[in-house]
Amino acid sequence: MTTSYPEVGAISKGSGLGDQLFIGGLDIGADINSISSLATPRGTLPATDITQSAEARMFGKRDAMADFTAYFDDAANASHSTLKTLPRTDVHLMYLRGAGLDKEALGLVGKQVTYDPTRGDDGSFLFGVNVQSSAYGADWSKQLTAGKVTHASATNVTAIDTAASKSFGFQAYLQVFSIGSGTATVTIEDSADNVSFTPVTSGAFTNVTASTVERIQSSSDTGTVRRYVRVATSGVFTNLVFAVAVNKNNAARAI
Repeated sequence: MTTSYPEVGAISKGSGLGDQLFIGGLDIGADINSISSLATPRGTLPATDITQSAEARMFGKRDAMADFTAYFDDAANASHSTLKTLPRTDVHLMYLRGAGLDKEALGLVGKQVTYDPTRGDDGSFLFGVNVQSSAYGADWSKQLTAGKVTHASATNVTAIDTAASKSFGFQAYLQVFSIGSGTATVTIEDSADNVSFTPVTSGAFTNVTASTVERIQSSSDTGTVRRYVRVATSGVFTNLVFAVAVNKNNAARAI
């Protein structure tokens, strides 16, 4: 007797191998031991009325935080020099789940509140880092560059297919690691047919002349972003090294 079983479809599971972490226009992924949390909690407000026999709640403000552990690396532009200053101003963090067009990324702007060393009895020396969002929460986004890329001159990157046009606006994140010379403009563009592209309203980052970071968002939370989305660089420049991720909202933008 032969027993047959239904076929199981392909499973798209993935690991955390090959991930990247950028902060403040510096690539510190090679100095990161582990990432313990990329949290995006939502606050709740009590909304229980006299007819209900259990707590009812509505959503309040959103929040976000990142917790990771860094190795001690005191080379120039490595983890120690980047993280030890605990700046009073916001830091710009970008986590990449692998490096590739249309792969997932998380963008977060917030306060770095810890840089706590732990020296283990095995000789290890690790630092715990916590970044808490400030004003914007965080956005799970899609990579518009294949991780950190270099444009020697003005270039149009291959577009990603977001399946459909949506009218709920966007948020986008830019990390510039270096630029050889000149001034570059980094712009998000969209298209209905993957042929004719135009700049997305509010989709241009501030002109780039040095290492920098920036978060932008659509001026309207009902702004339309069409099906195909790409990033384009323009201007007269050499060797722009950068990464871009965008969250095209599929529903009303969270507070």
